Amino acid sequence: MASGQARRTFVQFAARGPAQRVLSANVRGYAQVAAVQDTKPPVALFGLDGTYASALYTAAAKTSSLDSTSKSLAVLAEMFKKDGKLPSILNAPTLSPSDKSQIVQEIQRHMGAQDKGDTVKNFLKTLADNNRLGMLPGVCDKFTTLMGAARGEMDLTVTSAAKLDNKVLQRLEAAVAKSEYSQGKKLKVVSKINPDIMGGLVVEVGDRTIDLSVSSKIAKMNKLLTDTL
Repeated sequence: MASGQARRTFVQFAARGPAQRVLSANVRGYAQVAAVQDTKPPVALFGLDGTYASALYTAAAKTSSLDSTSKSLAVLAEMFKKDGKLPSILNAPTLSPSDKSQIVQEIQRHMGAQDKGDTVKNFLKTLADNNRLGMLPGVCDKFTTLMGAARGEMDLTVTSAAKLDNKVLQRLEAAVAKSEYSQGKKLKVVSKINPDIMGGLVVEVGDRTIDLSVSSKIAKMNKLLTDTL
């Protein structure tokens, strides 16, 4: 019964047609399922992957499977990190229904037996039916954001040109925790590497961004020179 309820929720949120029409339809559907406060996603997410992540959160909350769903998606997120080719495979426009079915089965095999009530299984089928399997990596990321917010956590994303050691990250976490940016919430440190920033750091806390990157400083200097000349 729980599986059927989750399936109906996914279908309600399934993306069909142009993105704008999809989002409008999902807003209406979301208003209905969000009537029960306990199932409402703790924060609003943007983008189609955010819409799907919110739908999954609602379905998992209604079937009391948030914990098992979170663990399943964590396994998938780790799988995507280890194999950079997987996202491009999922996005292939030539995938046949048979291909999609096999991919879903393979993903389920990697998740193991922790999918309570087949919540994630039904979700994967919905993505496959709507040619949205390629959004799975983004959904995993957005679902992590929802679960963190539900636990009262706040993401502290630190982007650097090269990998930072744990001591540096710990000092940054301690400094931000004492500042007004943390809003008194528990911080969850996420370290990212982007060589394009050339040096320095880009620190994101909640919806605030502190850009201390070399690339940002160069861009400001170029603008100043351009305006002056």
